[in-house]
Amino acid sequence: MPELPEVETIARGVDARVRGDWIVDLWFGSHREPFKNSPGQQARGLRERRVLAVHRTGKHIVMELSSQSETAARGERPALANVTAAQWIVHLGMTGRLLVTTPEAPVEKHTHARLTLASGRELRFVDPRRFGRLEFRDLGKSNGFAGPGAEPLTIEPEEFAELFRGRKLAIKAALLNQTLLAGVGNIYADESLFRAGIRPRRRAGRLTRVELEKLRQALREVLEHAIRLGGSSVSDYVDAEGVRGFFQLEHCVYQRTGEPCRKCGSAIKRIVVAGRSTHYCANCQR
Repeated sequence: MPELPEVETIARGVDARVRGDWIVDLWFGSHREPFKNSPGQQARGLRERRVLAVHRTGKHIVMELSSQSETAARGERPALANVTAAQWIVHLGMTGRLLVTTPEAPVEKHTHARLTLASGRELRFVDPRRFGRLEFRDLGKSNGFAGPGAEPLTIEPEEFAELFRGRKLAIKAALLNQTLLAGVGNIYADESLFRAGIRPRRRAGRLTRVELEKLRQALREVLEHAIRLGGSSVSDYVDAEGVRGFFQLEHCVYQRTGEPCRKCGSAIKRIVVAGRSTHYCANCQR
């Protein structure tokens, strides 16, 4: 499943390519799974709106949209073209991709949405396993989307330490809990714990303030570096142009079972924590 760096990379790429463009036509597939509200409702809500911005919230991509008006149906643009009035929210699930392309590009088999833009480009949502989700929100009728947990890239030391105070679960499981930290998944939990020198089975509530601060900084450093390298392409992930990321080439522990640690040379171990494969160095992590 794409994690924070991959979702951030896609959101930035889509924003750079479609910000300021207008949605003029839509096509949605027949499978029900990707749609949190009906394709018809989404089509009516999205048509003739301007894309004001595209950003990441947790593991979701949020497209901020302008208002509609009656004049839009006659080919004119709404007067309130720079006021956020709606959102289109994309969750990539396990295998989802959000691609900016041209109408002439071949349509992949598992394409579930095609947004035609005034510039002539298309925004396509492709998801072979159909675990991704698409949702339209009219902000005049509902609240804007908010992530369930704290933002790992900006959380302050005191707030970070408070998240884990008194918790009996393993620190790896706590990092994966989206109600605590939004966006952190298996790859970056493993890599951050390695950088901080903390074993994944340590009880979260027993970590010292010094250890928690090392973990907070390690998490931020790992996530920011992964974003700079375009994320980790260990499965289906590609960015908004269909390009793979490069951070997987720098993984220190994730999916390196039995390989030598890049620090000490000890063999990387694999265990299961909270039902997830977990990788660590028994020598470097205490």
